[in-house]
Amino acid sequence: MSLDVGRRGLHIATFRFVAVRLMETAAAWTPTTPEMEAKVLLGRHIWDFAQHADVLGRRTFELRLPAQHSLQPSEGVGAVLRELAVLERTEERLFGLYELVLPDLERRYRSYLDDVDHVLDGPSVVVIENILADLARQRREADELRRELSPPAPPCAALRDALAASGPLLAPEALRG
Repeated sequence: MSLDVGRRGLHIATFRFVAVRLMETAAAWTPTTPEMEAKVLLGRHIWDFAQHADVLGRRTFELRLPAQHSLQPSEGVGAVLRELAVLERTEERLFGLYELVLPDLERRYRSYLDDVDHVLDGPSVVVIENILADLARQRREADELRRELSPPAPPCAALRDALAASGPLLAPEALRG
C-alpha cells in the first residue's frame, strides 16, 4: 500500500525536523569537542545535515505543506534526539551519532521508501536516496576517525535504551490531523 500525499508530507516534514535537530546537535558539540579532527568532521557533517533539512523542506511545499515545514517526531524519537544531545565525551558523541542514531535513521528512511510508490513520490525517493548516500559516507568518515582516535566503544546506555523504546517516527497527533 502506498502512502497518500498527506502522509508523505508528514513523513518528509518529520524527517526535516530530525535533520535540523542533528545539525543543531553537531553544531552545539563542536566548540566543546577538544579533538580538532572531530571538530572538522562535525563541521562537514553540520553542512550535510543543513543540506538535508533544506532539500526536505523544499519537498514539504511540493507535498502541500508550508515550505521548510518541520513536524516534531513521536515522543520516542524525540527522546532519542534529546539523549544524543546530552552526550559529553567525544567517543560517546561519535559512537552515539554514527553507530546508533544514524543507522536507525537510515532504517527509517528505507522503511519510508518501502512504503511509497516510487513513481508517484519519485522526487522524495531521489532526495532520500541522496541523503542515504550522505549518511553512509558520514558513517565511513566517522569510523575512520574513531579508529584514529582509538577510543573504546562507550556504552551509551541511556541512548541505547531510548532507541530501543523509540517506536514509530510520526507522532500520533500528526496522524489524527
